[in-house]
Amino acid sequence: MTGYYDLVLGLIPVALLGVTAALTFVGLSITAAVPLGSFVAMGIIGHAMFVNTPANGSDEAQSTRPPLNAD
Repeated sequence: MTGYYDLVLGLIPVALLGVTAALTFVGLSITAAVPLGSFVAMGIIGHAMFVNTPANGSDEAQSTRPPLNAD
């Protein structure tokens, strides 16, 4: 099953190449289109790292009972 981070890894080159190609096709120079495409790819990476973090949630306690040796 394809997860969120699998899609992110696939979208990074698609965004970089696709946005660059689309902007070049519209008439923007390649030296201006590549940085704009890379900003879109960086936005996808930033979203995956900071907005939808890869934390697994195991930091939280699994049960609501206190530990046995608690004071």
